[in-house]
Amino acid sequence: MRAMVIARTGRLEDAPLELRDVPQPVPRAGEILIRVSACGVCHTELDEIEGRTPPPKLPMIPGHQVVGRVVAVRESQDGDSPRRSEARRDPVQTPRFRPGDRVGVAWIYSACGKCAFCLSGQENLCPDFRATGRDANGGYAEYMTVPEGFAYPIPDSITDTETAPLLCAGAVGYRSLRLAGFGSAQDSGSSALGARRSALGLTGFGASGHLVLKTVRYQYPETRVYVFARSREEQTFARELGATWAGDTSDRPPELLDAIIDTTPVWSTVVAALGNLKPGGRLVINAIRKEETDKAALLGLDYAKQLWMEKEIKSVANVARKDVGEFLALAARIPIRPEVQEYRLEDANQALLELKQRKIRGAKVLRI
Repeated sequence: MRAMVIARTGRLEDAPLELRDVPQPVPRAGEILIRVSACGVCHTELDEIEGRTPPPKLPMIPGHQVVGRVVAVRESQDGDSPRRSEARRDPVQTPRFRPGDRVGVAWIYSACGKCAFCLSGQENLCPDFRATGRDANGGYAEYMTVPEGFAYPIPDSITDTETAPLLCAGAVGYRSLRLAGFGSAQDSGSSALGARRSALGLTGFGASGHLVLKTVRYQYPETRVYVFARSREEQTFARELGATWAGDTSDRPPELLDAIIDTTPVWSTVVAALGNLKPGGRLVINAIRKEETDKAALLGLDYAKQLWMEKEIKSVANVARKDVGEFLALAARIPIRPEVQEYRLEDANQALLELKQRKIRGAKVLRI
């Protein structure tokens, strides 16, 4: 089968991904084989390929926003899969698939199924969490395998290329929104936050940010959304999608905000966001890493002005299966249709380079 492979880490400008002919994977007990039709392109892959968060072993096939159709299902047998032995205690009711079913695969490839986190539906915090396209081969390929319990049925009303960004950018944005107080008190950890939804900030406006904005416009139409983005193109795009206000990441919004979701890899936006929160507000950091280059910005943090008055900072760690399943259902109901730019599999280096260069309008997806 054809696959774009990380054989070595390197700058995207040097087109490090290699198009290779590799053996088609064979599903093990409890796994399904998927014929991939679409795979989203994510900032996380930039970090993997350029060596900031490299896969633990190479070569590796990246890609964790995968859509395709089931080709084969290999049933579990007693003793074959300890994960299945925990099925009766699994808080997530996983579907059983058949050949021909349309499915999606997200960032969470597998978890142990036994620890306290897994048994409470927080597989994203499992110490044995494995990531698609980093710890196991992903969707920049014609075929891939995945444990059956970590694949998701796709609503009929959403196309393959529309679905791909929902599996990561959409799902992690949905989790961020819940942690920001736009959900139950249990989701946010604060009943006060959940009661205040009048003003939300979004720092960074890529694939995840634009899907959060679309979600808020539907679920919380009275909420005013303020977007902080570096480029005028992103600011214009945010206004087109219904943002109340859009400005630079260093600008002050017209009012203080109840919560801000930060999707950028830098520290300066964290300091700026804390200064834009109301008393008791929460900053949710939706980023797999932060740069070292501007870490000195934290030295400018003024406790009295930017952190006092019970302001909070909360990070987002990956996604749980519940997030993906709930968001797919919500996206079909609203409906949410991401803005998509399509590329061929062999053009993955170009798609990633454009992502690095901030040539973004919505999400980028490989057609396979």
